[in-house]
Amino acid sequence: MEQLFKTTKERMEKCITSLNNDFATIRAGRANPGVLNKVMVDYYGVPTQINQMAQVSVSEATNLVITPWDVSTLKAIEKAINESDIGINPQNDGKCIRLIFPKLTEERRKEISKDISKRGEEAKIAVRAVRHDSMDALKKMKKASEITEDDFDDGEEEIQDITDKFIEQCEKIVKDKKDEIMSV
Repeated sequence: MEQLFKTTKERMEKCITSLNNDFATIRAGRANPGVLNKVMVDYYGVPTQINQMAQVSVSEATNLVITPWDVSTLKAIEKAINESDIGINPQNDGKCIRLIFPKLTEERRKEISKDISKRGEEAKIAVRAVRHDSMDALKKMKKASEITEDDFDDGEEEIQDITDKFIEQCEKIVKDKKDEIMSV
């Protein structure tokens, strides 16, 4: 049964990690290298992340500077950013690319806030799906007489406690991200 709890925690942890990675790509009006995580550059026929072929740094609160190690890749990086959905036009000066993050309007902040809530709810649904799978596994163990009725009740309670902690964690991450968006 301990293995079941361990597996449940690991799967729920993946839900949290996925949520954090998802939120890192949200443009919040501040320069954040995480917005480039999903941007893939065609590097000699191989889709490659920008951070694997260039130094990405924050020069000011709203400026991101991308300095490729191979200057010949500047055009490919610029093209990949233009084709992505991050909504920022790159400025190429021949040596590096600058991304200037505009200030968010109140309307855009509210839209992003709704999107954050939606993604947070999806993460909570994923956590609950893990709980459902774990409860099913517990029921199978009981049906196969591998555990007693008392062990089943204790296991159910433990899985619910684990779930509650991860749901709480999701809510905190969502609240923190919303606060970040609204304070920019």
